[in-house]
Amino acid sequence: MGYNARIAANPYIVGSFACIGGGLFGLDISSMSGVLNNESYLQTFNFPSPGVQGAIVASMPAGSLVGALAVTQLADRLGRKKTVILAGMIWVIGSILQCASVNRGMLVVGRVISGISVGLSSAVVPIYQSEITAPAIRGRIVSLQQWSITWGILIQYFIQFDDPRHILSLGMTIFPESPRYLIDHDQEEEALQVLADLHGGGDKTNELVVLEYEEIRQQVYIERTEGAKSYMDLLKPGNPRRVFLGCSLQMWSQLSGMNVMMYYIVYVFQGAGLTGRRSNLIADAVQYVLNVALTVPAIIYIDKWGRRPMLLIGTLLMGFFLFLVGGIQGRFGNWGDVAGSTVWVITGNDAATKAVIVCSYLFVCSFAITMGPVSWTYPAELYSLKVRGKAVSLATAANWTFNTALAFAVPPGLNSIAFKTYFIFGTFNFAAFLHIFFMYPETVGRSLEEVEEIFKQGHTFTAWKIGKDVGKKTLQEVVDKSKQLPAEKRSESFDEVH
Repeated sequence: MGYNARIAANPYIVGSFACIGGGLFGLDISSMSGVLNNESYLQTFNFPSPGVQGAIVASMPAGSLVGALAVTQLADRLGRKKTVILAGMIWVIGSILQCASVNRGMLVVGRVISGISVGLSSAVVPIYQSEITAPAIRGRIVSLQQWSITWGILIQYFIQFDDPRHILSLGMTIFPESPRYLIDHDQEEEALQVLADLHGGGDKTNELVVLEYEEIRQQVYIERTEGAKSYMDLLKPGNPRRVFLGCSLQMWSQLSGMNVMMYYIVYVFQGAGLTGRRSNLIADAVQYVLNVALTVPAIIYIDKWGRRPMLLIGTLLMGFFLFLVGGIQGRFGNWGDVAGSTVWVITGNDAATKAVIVCSYLFVCSFAITMGPVSWTYPAELYSLKVRGKAVSLATAANWTFNTALAFAVPPGLNSIAFKTYFIFGTFNFAAFLHIFFMYPETVGRSLEEVEEIFKQGHTFTAWKIGKDVGKKTLQEVVDKSKQLPAEKRSESFDEVH
């Protein structure tokens, strides 16, 4: 079947290897933040102005937007596994162009091509992870995507060179295709074997294996009776709400201000009064290390804490710390000259400088342990199989749309309204808190098929009323439901075939 069953039996190996794709998002972020004040970079690309620098940074998320939208077709036509492999191949081309860049145009083209690769993987990897993982650890596995992003940021910042994509493309060949994709493409025997290898140690009669197999098969049958897949499915009853929730969460993850703190950390600490290259490097590095370290508790406990509490606490904390950063800079800063540029900067006040740095660290920690992992996990588990590929790719496209816009807007913003920029992002976080409180139901612990029952409860604006046990089924309930399918579908059921 084209994969290694022993490797497939370990969900952490399967899920974490696919996350190499997520690491490229992180590599991109710090590939730019690490060179913004580098003399060689500035000379080679003719000392880009804030607007030009924003365009250079935004070129990769712009390409990622294209890649994420392409997954609406590729995930269902080519398959999850092959799409990840394709992304790896595209990255190699973009990397070569970036490494050979001698002018702005060549750099931007290379970043756009690499961005397409990042967009493909950032959209399809969470789908793949959510579909090959047992419900009890799905949040943990999908949140590894965020951890790989933090590692990419940290590694690239220090070495400014890395190219793991050829490893990803080759390595994915020994991992299985999504069993949900296989059943949807009439490869039920292979899907059952994959499920057995993933969740039952190769035992096709394992209770969890049978439960997932029957639930997926039922869902596929129900969706097929509704007609062929199309974009119009996203507008059918029940789907617009979920598409809106997935896209909005990815939007809020960008409007939280986290990528501003990552892409333009040099500018942030420069405004705090930390202008020496060595001290700036150390302060930046500490922030990146905290981002990696504080994602670990979220990975471990995301399936215990739940999605809603993490999002609600995270948005409140991030908004609070951003207002502190803006307030301190506004109170103790002034317009001044730094390296020939006019910037809002704190001068002669060591305590205020340290306070801004500490609040920045606390902001990053708040994101890393809450919004970061959940923003990838939640959209990947919202949708039915029929629309999952299209809906998740749209949610990821929303991420890249706002990522691109912010990459363009932040340098001029810091250059013109300075510390007030932080108040804008702080307000976005408080708005996100209200949206999540009223409209985002809890999905922890359910299979992807059981999530359907959550949204059948209604409570569009009172999400907290949906109980934690809604949707959960026993094996006997699922088997009994299979027996109610038409005769031609019952003949394919687990009990009669095996």
